[in-house]
Amino acid sequence: MDQRVEHTRPDTTRFRLVKFFAYMSFAILIISTFILTMVISQRATVVLRKTYENNALLIAKNLNHQVFHYFTLPITQIYGRPISLREKQQAELMDKIVRTTIHSFHIETVNIYDTEKGQIAYSTDKGLIGLTGRGGMGYSTALEGKHSSRLLSREPALFGTWFMDFAEEAKLRTFIPFKAEPPYSYIGILGVFELVQDLTREYESIVKFRYLIFGVSLTIMFLIFLALLLVVRKAEITLRKRAQEQRLLEDQLHHAERLAALGQMVASVSHEIKNPLGIIRSTAELLSQASSSDEAQSKLSNIIFEESGRLNDVVTEFLDFARPQKPNFQDCRLEDIIQRNLAFLKSELDKKGIVANSGNLNANSFDIEADPDQLYRAFLNIFINAIQSIKDGGTLSVEVREEKALYRVAILDTGVGIGPENLGKVFNPFFTTKERGSGLGLAIVTKIIEAHKGKAWIESEEGVGTRVFVELPKRQDRAEYIPGGVPNFQSKTET
Repeated sequence: MDQRVEHTRPDTTRFRLVKFFAYMSFAILIISTFILTMVISQRATVVLRKTYENNALLIAKNLNHQVFHYFTLPITQIYGRPISLREKQQAELMDKIVRTTIHSFHIETVNIYDTEKGQIAYSTDKGLIGLTGRGGMGYSTALEGKHSSRLLSREPALFGTWFMDFAEEAKLRTFIPFKAEPPYSYIGILGVFELVQDLTREYESIVKFRYLIFGVSLTIMFLIFLALLLVVRKAEITLRKRAQEQRLLEDQLHHAERLAALGQMVASVSHEIKNPLGIIRSTAELLSQASSSDEAQSKLSNIIFEESGRLNDVVTEFLDFARPQKPNFQDCRLEDIIQRNLAFLKSELDKKGIVANSGNLNANSFDIEADPDQLYRAFLNIFINAIQSIKDGGTLSVEVREEKALYRVAILDTGVGIGPENLGKVFNPFFTTKERGSGLGLAIVTKIIEAHKGKAWIESEEGVGTRVFVELPKRQDRAEYIPGGVPNFQSKTET
Protein backbone atom coordinates (compact mmCIF):
# COMPACT_ATOMS: atom_id res chain seq x y z
CA MET A 1 0.00 0.00 0.00
CA ASP A 2 2.82 2.43 0.84
CA GLN A 3 4.34 1.94 -2.58
CA ARG A 4 0.99 2.66 -4.23
CA VAL A 5 0.56 5.84 -2.19
CA GLU A 6 4.06 7.04 -3.09
CA HIS A 7 3.32 6.32 -6.73
CA THR A 8 0.15 8.45 -6.76
CA ARG A 9 1.66 11.38 -4.87
CA PRO A 10 1.89 14.50 -7.12
CA ASP A 11 5.39 15.17 -8.35
CA THR A 12 6.19 18.87 -8.12
CA THR A 13 9.53 18.35 -9.88
CA ARG A 14 7.90 18.63 -13.28
CA PHE A 15 6.58 22.08 -12.37
CA ARG A 16 10.06 23.15 -11.35
CA LEU A 17 11.12 22.03 -14.82
CA VAL A 18 8.26 24.03 -16.32
CA LYS A 19 9.44 27.09 -14.42
CA PHE A 20 13.00 26.51 -15.67
CA PHE A 21 11.76 26.17 -19.24
CA ALA A 22 9.70 29.32 -18.76
CA TYR A 23 12.79 31.31 -17.80
CA MET A 24 14.81 29.78 -20.60
CA SER A 25 12.03 30.42 -23.11
CA PHE A 26 11.80 34.04 -21.98
CA ALA A 27 15.56 34.50 -22.47
CA ILE A 28 15.43 32.80 -25.89
CA LEU A 29 12.45 34.92 -26.90
CA ILE A 30 14.25 38.12 -25.89
CA ILE A 31 17.32 37.15 -27.94
CA SER A 32 15.14 36.03 -30.86
CA THR A 33 13.12 39.24 -30.68
CA PHE A 34 16.29 41.31 -30.66
CA ILE A 35 17.70 39.44 -33.66
CA LEU A 36 14.36 39.63 -35.51
CA THR A 37 14.14 43.35 -34.79
CA MET A 38 17.63 43.93 -36.12
CA VAL A 39 16.92 41.86 -39.24
CA ILE A 40 13.71 43.80 -39.90
CA SER A 41 15.41 47.16 -39.36
CA GLN A 42 18.36 46.17 -41.54
CA ARG A 43 15.94 45.05 -44.23
CA ALA A 44 14.14 48.39 -43.92
CA THR A 45 17.51 50.15 -44.28
CA VAL A 46 18.27 48.19 -47.45
CA VAL A 47 14.84 49.03 -48.88
CA LEU A 48 15.30 52.69 -47.97
CA ARG A 49 18.75 52.74 -49.54
CA LYS A 50 17.47 51.03 -52.71
CA THR A 51 14.59 53.49 -52.98
CA TYR A 52 16.85 56.52 -52.69
CA GLU A 53 19.38 54.95 -55.04
CA ASN A 54 16.66 54.51 -57.70
CA ASN A 55 15.58 58.06 -57.07
CA ALA A 56 19.18 59.24 -57.59
CA LEU A 57 19.45 57.28 -60.85
CA LEU A 58 16.25 58.86 -62.12
CA ILE A 59 17.46 62.34 -61.21
CA ALA A 60 20.91 61.63 -62.68
CA LYS A 61 19.33 60.49 -65.94
CA ASN A 62 17.39 63.71 -66.17
CA LEU A 63 20.44 65.68 -65.12
CA ASN A 64 22.55 63.91 -67.77
CA HIS A 65 20.02 64.92 -70.45
CA GLN A 66 19.70 68.52 -69.30
CA VAL A 67 23.46 69.14 -68.88
CA PHE A 68 24.38 67.47 -72.19
CA HIS A 69 21.74 69.20 -74.32
CA TYR A 70 21.59 72.59 -72.64
CA PHE A 71 25.19 73.01 -71.54
CA THR A 72 27.68 70.72 -73.25
CA LEU A 73 26.34 70.99 -76.80
CA PRO A 74 25.72 74.76 -76.78
CA ILE A 75 29.13 75.53 -75.29
CA THR A 76 31.09 73.30 -77.71
CA GLN A 77 29.05 73.82 -80.88
CA ILE A 78 27.03 76.99 -80.69
CA TYR A 79 29.59 79.09 -78.93
CA GLY A 80 32.47 77.35 -80.59
CA ARG A 81 34.73 77.27 -77.57
CA PRO A 82 35.86 74.50 -75.12
CA ILE A 83 34.16 73.91 -71.77
CA SER A 84 35.82 75.76 -68.92
CA LEU A 85 33.76 75.97 -65.77
CA ARG A 86 36.25 78.44 -64.39
CA GLU A 87 34.68 81.01 -66.66
CA LYS A 88 31.93 82.79 -64.81
CA GLN A 89 29.43 82.61 -67.66
CA GLN A 90 29.81 78.84 -68.09
CA ALA A 91 29.78 78.25 -64.35
CA GLU A 92 26.59 80.25 -63.93
CA LEU A 93 24.90 78.40 -66.81
CA MET A 94 25.88 75.03 -65.38
CA ASP A 95 24.70 76.01 -61.94
CA LYS A 96 21.36 77.23 -63.30
CA ILE A 97 20.77 74.01 -65.25
CA VAL A 98 21.72 71.75 -62.29
CA ARG A 99 19.67 73.58 -59.70
CA THR A 100 16.66 73.77 -62.02
CA THR A 101 16.87 70.03 -62.62
CA ILE A 102 17.18 68.98 -58.95
CA HIS A 103 14.61 71.50 -57.75
CA SER A 104 11.98 69.95 -55.45
CA PHE A 105 14.09 66.79 -55.09
CA HIS A 106 15.82 66.00 -51.78
CA ILE A 107 19.32 66.29 -53.17
CA GLU A 108 21.82 67.82 -50.79
CA THR A 109 24.82 68.12 -53.10
CA VAL A 110 25.60 67.53 -56.78
CA ASN A 111 29.25 67.14 -57.81
CA ILE A 112 30.58 66.74 -61.36
CA TYR A 113 34.03 65.13 -61.74
CA ASP A 114 36.23 65.42 -64.83
CA THR A 115 37.60 62.26 -66.40
CA GLU A 116 41.29 63.13 -66.27
CA LYS A 117 42.33 64.04 -62.73
CA GLY A 118 39.23 63.03 -60.81
CA GLN A 119 38.87 66.67 -59.87
CA ILE A 120 35.52 68.20 -58.90
CA ALA A 121 34.81 70.58 -61.80
CA TYR A 122 31.41 71.66 -60.54
CA SER A 123 29.60 71.41 -57.19
CA THR A 124 26.52 72.96 -55.66
CA ASP A 125 28.78 73.37 -52.65
CA LYS A 126 31.31 75.97 -53.84
CA GLY A 127 33.85 74.88 -51.27
CA LEU A 128 34.31 71.49 -52.95
CA ILE A 129 35.21 72.80 -56.43
CA GLY A 130 38.80 71.92 -57.40
CA LEU A 131 39.21 69.10 -54.84
CA THR A 132 40.62 65.76 -56.00
CA GLY A 133 40.66 62.21 -54.66
CA ARG A 134 37.18 62.31 -53.12
CA GLY A 135 35.50 59.93 -55.56
CA GLY A 136 37.20 56.72 -54.49
CA MET A 137 35.84 53.41 -55.78
CA GLY A 138 32.52 55.00 -56.76
CA TYR A 139 34.30 57.36 -59.14
CA SER A 140 36.37 54.53 -60.66
CA THR A 141 33.27 52.38 -61.15
CA ALA A 142 31.46 55.24 -62.87
CA LEU A 143 34.37 55.68 -65.31
CA GLU A 144 33.74 52.07 -66.35
CA GLY A 145 30.16 53.00 -67.23
CA LYS A 146 28.51 51.55 -64.08
CA HIS A 147 26.68 53.29 -61.28
CA SER A 148 27.23 52.59 -57.57
CA SER A 149 25.97 53.81 -54.22
CA ARG A 150 27.48 53.95 -50.76
CA LEU A 151 25.84 54.79 -47.44
CA LEU A 152 28.02 56.91 -45.19
CA SER A 153 27.10 57.54 -41.56
CA ARG A 154 28.73 59.09 -38.55
CA GLU A 155 27.57 57.16 -35.48
CA PRO A 156 28.18 57.33 -31.71
CA ALA A 157 31.55 55.96 -30.79
CA LEU A 158 30.41 53.32 -28.28
CA PHE A 159 28.27 50.76 -30.13
CA GLY A 160 26.91 52.46 -33.22
CA THR A 161 23.51 51.91 -34.72
CA TRP A 162 23.79 48.11 -34.41
CA PHE A 163 23.02 48.60 -30.74
CA MET A 164 20.06 50.84 -31.50
CA ASP A 165 21.76 54.21 -31.11
CA PHE A 166 20.78 57.03 -33.44
CA ALA A 167 23.23 57.90 -36.22
CA GLU A 168 24.45 61.47 -36.03
CA GLU A 169 24.50 61.61 -39.83
CA ALA A 170 23.55 59.24 -42.66
CA LYS A 171 24.15 60.15 -46.31
CA LEU A 172 23.83 58.18 -49.54
CA ARG A 173 26.47 58.95 -52.19
CA THR A 174 25.56 57.77 -55.70
CA PHE A 175 28.07 57.88 -58.60
CA ILE A 176 26.63 57.85 -62.14
CA PRO A 177 28.64 58.19 -65.39
CA PHE A 178 27.97 61.38 -67.42
CA LYS A 179 27.54 60.06 -70.95
CA ALA A 180 27.06 61.69 -74.32
CA GLU A 181 23.57 61.10 -75.70
CA PRO A 182 22.62 60.10 -79.28
CA PRO A 183 23.66 60.91 -81.88
CA TYR A 184 26.91 61.62 -80.02
CA SER A 185 27.05 58.41 -77.98
CA TYR A 186 30.34 57.45 -79.58
CA ILE A 187 32.04 60.19 -77.56
CA GLY A 188 31.56 58.00 -74.48
CA ILE A 189 31.89 59.15 -70.87
CA LEU A 190 32.26 62.88 -70.38
CA GLY A 191 32.51 62.90 -66.62
CA VAL A 192 30.98 61.55 -63.40
CA PHE A 193 27.94 62.77 -61.47
CA GLU A 194 27.93 62.41 -57.70
CA LEU A 195 24.57 62.90 -55.98
CA VAL A 196 24.55 63.17 -52.19
CA GLN A 197 21.21 62.60 -50.41
CA ASP A 198 20.69 63.15 -46.67
CA LEU A 199 18.96 60.10 -45.12
CA THR A 200 19.50 61.07 -41.49
CA ARG A 201 15.83 61.71 -40.71
CA GLU A 202 14.67 58.52 -42.46
CA TYR A 203 17.44 56.56 -40.80
CA GLU A 204 16.33 57.83 -37.38
CA SER A 205 12.76 56.74 -38.23
CA ILE A 206 14.02 53.23 -38.91
CA VAL A 207 15.86 53.18 -35.59
CA LYS A 208 12.71 54.40 -33.82
CA PHE A 209 10.79 51.70 -35.64
CA ARG A 210 13.39 49.23 -34.36
CA TYR A 211 12.78 50.47 -30.83
CA LEU A 212 9.02 50.14 -31.29
CA ILE A 213 9.19 46.56 -32.59
CA PHE A 214 11.56 45.50 -29.85
CA GLY A 215 9.51 47.25 -27.15
CA VAL A 216 6.18 45.82 -28.28
CA SER A 217 7.64 42.33 -28.73
CA LEU A 218 9.34 42.50 -25.35
CA THR A 219 6.11 43.62 -23.69
CA ILE A 220 4.13 40.80 -25.29
CA MET A 221 6.79 38.25 -24.35
CA PHE A 222 6.89 39.56 -20.78
CA LEU A 223 3.10 39.33 -20.45
CA ILE A 224 3.14 35.78 -21.80
CA PHE A 225 6.00 34.92 -19.47
CA LEU A 226 4.17 36.51 -16.52
CA ALA A 227 1.00 34.60 -17.35
CA LEU A 228 2.99 31.37 -17.58
CA LEU A 229 4.64 32.08 -14.22
CA LEU A 230 1.25 32.75 -12.64
CA VAL A 231 -0.07 29.47 -14.04
CA VAL A 232 2.97 27.59 -12.75
CA ARG A 233 2.73 29.33 -9.38
CA LYS A 234 -0.96 28.47 -9.10
CA ALA A 235 -0.22 24.89 -10.09
CA GLU A 236 2.55 24.67 -7.48
CA ILE A 237 0.21 25.97 -4.77
CA THR A 238 -2.52 23.56 -5.85
CA LEU A 239 -0.11 20.62 -5.93
CA ARG A 240 1.35 21.55 -2.56
CA LYS A 241 -2.13 21.78 -1.07
CA ARG A 242 -3.13 18.46 -2.64
CA ALA A 243 0.08 16.87 -1.39
CA GLN A 244 -0.68 18.08 2.14
CA GLU A 245 -4.24 16.81 1.87
CA GLN A 246 -3.00 13.48 0.55
CA ARG A 247 -0.47 13.17 3.38
CA LEU A 248 -3.27 13.93 5.85
CA LEU A 249 -5.46 11.29 4.22
CA GLU A 250 -2.57 8.83 4.32
CA ASP A 251 -2.09 9.53 8.03
CA GLN A 252 -5.81 9.05 8.61
CA LEU A 253 -5.76 5.84 6.58
CA HIS A 254 -2.82 4.50 8.58
CA HIS A 255 -4.57 5.58 11.76
CA ALA A 256 -7.74 3.80 10.65
CA GLU A 257 -5.80 0.65 9.81
CA ARG A 258 -4.10 0.69 13.20
CA LEU A 259 -7.43 1.23 14.94
CA ALA A 260 -9.07 -1.50 12.90
CA ALA A 261 -6.33 -3.94 13.84
CA LEU A 262 -6.50 -2.78 17.45
CA GLY A 263 -10.29 -3.11 17.43
CA GLN A 264 -10.06 -6.68 16.19
CA MET A 265 -7.54 -7.52 18.86
CA VAL A 266 -9.56 -5.76 21.59
CA ALA A 267 -12.75 -7.49 20.50
CA SER A 268 -11.07 -10.88 20.52
CA VAL A 269 -9.36 -10.37 23.89
CA SER A 270 -12.45 -8.76 25.47
CA HIS A 271 -14.63 -11.64 24.33
CA GLU A 272 -12.21 -14.15 25.84
CA ILE A 273 -12.04 -12.17 29.11
CA LYS A 274 -15.76 -11.48 29.49
CA ASN A 275 -16.90 -15.07 30.03
CA PRO A 276 -14.36 -16.05 32.74
CA LEU A 277 -14.81 -12.61 34.28
CA GLY A 278 -18.54 -13.30 34.68
CA ILE A 279 -17.72 -16.59 36.40
CA ILE A 280 -15.27 -14.81 38.76
CA ARG A 281 -17.90 -12.18 39.61
CA SER A 282 -20.58 -14.79 40.31
CA THR A 283 -18.19 -16.88 42.41
CA ALA A 284 -17.11 -13.81 44.43
CA GLU A 285 -20.77 -12.97 45.11
CA LEU A 286 -21.47 -16.52 46.33
CA LEU A 287 -18.38 -16.53 48.54
CA SER A 288 -19.42 -13.19 50.00
CA GLN A 289 -22.84 -14.58 50.93
CA ALA A 290 -21.49 -17.92 52.19
CA SER A 291 -18.75 -16.48 54.40
CA SER A 292 -20.83 -14.08 56.44
CA SER A 293 -19.23 -15.36 59.68
CA ASP A 294 -15.71 -14.58 58.48
CA GLU A 295 -15.55 -10.78 58.24
CA ALA A 296 -12.09 -10.65 56.53
CA GLN A 297 -13.05 -13.22 53.91
CA SER A 298 -16.33 -11.42 53.27
CA LYS A 299 -14.52 -8.13 52.80
CA LEU A 300 -12.10 -9.70 50.29
CA SER A 301 -14.99 -11.30 48.41
CA ASN A 302 -16.76 -7.93 48.17
CA ILE A 303 -13.59 -6.31 46.80
CA ILE A 304 -13.28 -9.07 44.17
CA PHE A 305 -16.95 -8.59 43.29
CA GLU A 306 -16.65 -4.81 42.94
CA GLU A 307 -13.39 -4.85 40.98
CA SER A 308 -14.62 -7.59 38.66
CA GLY A 309 -17.69 -5.43 38.02
CA ARG A 310 -15.51 -2.44 37.20
CA LEU A 311 -13.37 -4.60 34.93
CA ASN A 312 -16.51 -5.90 33.25
CA ASP A 313 -17.55 -2.30 32.52
CA VAL A 314 -14.13 -1.63 30.93
CA VAL A 315 -14.38 -4.78 28.82
CA THR A 316 -17.88 -3.76 27.75
CA GLU A 317 -16.52 -0.37 26.65
CA PHE A 318 -13.82 -2.12 24.65
CA LEU A 319 -16.42 -4.26 22.92
CA ASP A 320 -18.66 -1.28 22.22
CA PHE A 321 -15.74 0.60 20.65
CA ALA A 322 -14.48 -2.37 18.63
CA ARG A 323 -17.93 -3.50 17.46
CA PRO A 324 -20.27 -0.49 17.35
CA GLN A 325 -23.91 -1.37 16.88
CA LYS A 326 -26.02 -0.15 14.00
CA PRO A 327 -28.39 2.59 15.22
CA ASN A 328 -32.05 1.64 15.56
CA PHE A 329 -33.63 4.87 14.30
CA GLN A 330 -37.05 5.78 15.66
CA ASP A 331 -39.03 8.88 16.49
CA CYS A 332 -38.13 10.23 19.91
CA ARG A 333 -37.60 13.46 21.81
CA LEU A 334 -34.15 14.86 22.42
CA GLU A 335 -35.16 16.59 25.67
CA ASP A 336 -36.40 13.25 27.13
CA ILE A 337 -33.02 11.60 26.45
CA ILE A 338 -31.09 14.42 28.13
CA GLN A 339 -33.54 14.62 31.09
CA ARG A 340 -33.08 10.86 31.66
CA ASN A 341 -29.33 11.45 31.92
CA LEU A 342 -29.73 14.29 34.41
CA ALA A 343 -32.18 12.22 36.49
CA PHE A 344 -29.81 9.26 36.54
CA LEU A 345 -26.89 11.47 37.62
CA LYS A 346 -28.84 13.52 40.19
CA SER A 347 -27.35 11.74 43.20
CA GLU A 348 -23.81 12.27 41.86
CA LEU A 349 -24.58 15.95 41.12
CA ASP A 350 -25.92 16.48 44.63
CA LYS A 351 -22.98 14.65 46.13
CA LYS A 352 -20.48 17.05 44.48
CA GLY A 353 -22.63 20.14 44.97
CA ILE A 354 -23.12 20.72 41.25
CA VAL A 355 -26.10 22.76 40.09
CA ALA A 356 -27.65 21.37 36.87
CA ASN A 357 -29.26 23.95 34.62
CA SER A 358 -31.44 22.31 31.96
CA GLY A 359 -32.03 25.60 30.15
CA ASN A 360 -34.84 25.46 27.62
CA LEU A 361 -35.42 21.70 27.83
CA ASN A 362 -38.51 22.00 30.04
CA ALA A 363 -40.30 24.55 27.88
CA ASN A 364 -39.67 23.10 24.42
CA SER A 365 -40.05 19.88 22.51
CA PHE A 366 -37.32 18.71 20.14
CA ASP A 367 -38.55 15.84 17.97
CA ILE A 368 -35.77 13.79 16.37
CA GLU A 369 -35.29 10.54 14.51
CA ALA A 370 -32.50 8.68 16.33
CA ASP A 371 -31.53 5.68 18.44
CA PRO A 372 -32.52 6.85 21.96
CA ASP A 373 -30.40 4.22 23.73
CA GLN A 374 -27.23 5.11 21.85
CA LEU A 375 -27.80 8.87 22.25
CA TYR A 376 -28.47 8.28 25.96
CA ARG A 377 -25.11 6.60 26.32
CA ALA A 378 -23.29 9.30 24.29
CA PHE A 379 -24.68 12.13 26.42
CA LEU A 380 -24.05 10.09 29.58
CA ASN A 381 -20.32 9.89 28.76
CA ILE A 382 -20.21 13.66 28.13
CA PHE A 383 -22.03 14.41 31.41
CA ILE A 384 -19.78 12.06 33.41
CA ASN A 385 -16.66 13.74 32.02
CA ALA A 386 -18.12 17.15 32.92
CA ILE A 387 -18.98 16.03 36.48
CA GLN A 388 -15.51 14.54 36.97
CA SER A 389 -13.87 17.80 35.86
CA ILE A 390 -15.76 19.85 38.50
CA LYS A 391 -13.95 19.65 41.83
CA ASP A 392 -15.79 21.56 44.59
CA GLY A 393 -19.21 22.58 43.40
CA GLY A 394 -20.02 24.32 40.15
CA THR A 395 -22.52 24.51 37.34
CA LEU A 396 -23.48 22.10 34.53
CA SER A 397 -25.64 23.73 31.86
CA VAL A 398 -27.44 22.18 28.91
CA GLU A 399 -29.09 24.12 26.11
CA VAL A 400 -30.60 22.97 22.79
CA ARG A 401 -30.98 25.27 19.79
CA GLU A 402 -32.97 24.50 16.68
CA GLU A 403 -31.22 25.48 13.43
CA LYS A 404 -33.13 24.61 10.23
CA ALA A 405 -32.72 20.83 9.75
CA LEU A 406 -30.63 20.14 12.85
CA TYR A 407 -30.36 20.59 16.61
CA ARG A 408 -27.28 21.97 18.32
CA VAL A 409 -26.76 20.78 21.90
CA ALA A 410 -24.37 22.82 24.06
CA ILE A 411 -23.11 21.30 27.33
CA LEU A 412 -21.14 23.74 29.48
CA ASP A 413 -19.32 23.01 32.73
CA THR A 414 -17.26 25.12 35.14
CA GLY A 415 -14.62 22.47 35.65
CA VAL A 416 -10.83 22.58 35.41
CA GLY A 417 -10.86 22.76 31.61
CA ILE A 418 -8.50 21.15 29.12
CA GLY A 419 -5.04 22.43 28.25
CA PRO A 420 -4.28 23.33 24.63
CA GLU A 421 -1.74 20.50 24.41
CA ASN A 422 -4.50 17.92 25.12
CA LEU A 423 -7.45 19.58 23.39
CA GLY A 424 -6.69 17.92 20.05
CA LYS A 425 -6.31 14.48 21.63
CA VAL A 426 -9.48 14.12 23.72
CA PHE A 427 -11.38 12.22 21.01
CA ASN A 428 -8.46 9.84 20.37
CA PRO A 429 -9.12 6.28 21.53
CA PHE A 430 -7.33 5.28 24.76
CA PHE A 431 -6.27 8.86 25.53
CA THR A 432 -7.07 9.87 29.09
CA THR A 433 -5.70 12.17 31.77
CA LYS A 434 -7.45 10.23 34.56
CA GLU A 435 -5.68 7.76 36.80
CA ARG A 436 -8.41 5.19 36.23
CA GLY A 437 -10.11 5.15 32.85
CA SER A 438 -10.05 3.41 29.50
CA GLY A 439 -9.89 6.61 27.41
CA LEU A 440 -12.72 5.31 25.21
CA GLY A 441 -15.59 7.47 26.47
CA LEU A 442 -15.35 10.33 23.96
CA ALA A 443 -14.22 7.98 21.20
CA ILE A 444 -17.48 6.06 21.65
CA VAL A 445 -19.37 9.39 21.72
CA THR A 446 -17.81 10.24 18.38
CA LYS A 447 -18.83 6.92 16.83
CA ILE A 448 -22.41 7.27 18.03
CA ILE A 449 -22.77 10.87 16.86
CA GLU A 450 -21.21 10.03 13.48
CA ALA A 451 -23.57 7.07 13.14
CA HIS A 452 -26.38 9.63 13.47
CA LYS A 453 -24.69 11.74 10.73
CA GLY A 454 -23.92 14.46 13.22
CA LYS A 455 -20.75 16.05 14.49
CA ALA A 456 -19.21 16.99 17.83
CA TRP A 457 -16.42 19.29 18.92
CA ILE A 458 -14.96 20.75 22.09
CA GLU A 459 -13.92 24.23 23.15
CA SER A 460 -12.12 24.58 26.45
CA GLU A 461 -10.05 26.99 28.48
CA GLU A 462 -7.90 25.68 31.27
CA GLY A 463 -9.14 26.87 34.69
CA VAL A 464 -12.41 28.24 33.25
CA GLY A 465 -14.39 25.31 31.91
CA THR A 466 -15.30 23.22 28.89
CA ARG A 467 -18.00 23.55 26.23
CA VAL A 468 -19.04 20.44 24.29
CA PHE A 469 -21.15 20.96 21.17
CA VAL A 470 -23.17 18.23 19.46
CA GLU A 471 -25.06 18.75 16.19
CA LEU A 472 -27.68 16.18 15.19
CA PRO A 473 -29.98 16.17 12.12
CA LYS A 474 -33.70 16.08 12.85
CA ARG A 475 -34.39 13.36 10.30
CA GLN A 476 -32.19 10.59 8.86
CA ASP A 477 -31.87 9.86 5.15
CA ARG A 478 -31.94 6.13 5.89
CA ALA A 479 -28.54 5.56 4.24
CA GLU A 480 -26.88 2.44 5.52
CA TYR A 481 -24.47 3.08 8.40
CA ILE A 482 -21.16 1.23 8.18
CA PRO A 483 -19.61 1.01 11.65
CA GLY A 484 -15.95 1.47 12.33
CA GLY A 485 -15.42 4.89 10.72
CA VAL A 486 -12.51 6.92 12.07
CA PRO A 487 -13.04 10.66 12.65
CA ASN A 488 -10.58 13.33 11.61
CA PHE A 489 -9.27 14.52 14.98
CA GLN A 490 -8.05 18.12 15.32
CA SER A 491 -7.87 20.75 18.06
CA LYS A 492 -11.27 22.38 18.50
CA THR A 493 -12.25 20.14 15.60
CA GLU A 494 -15.48 18.91 14.17
CA THR A 495 -15.44 15.14 14.46
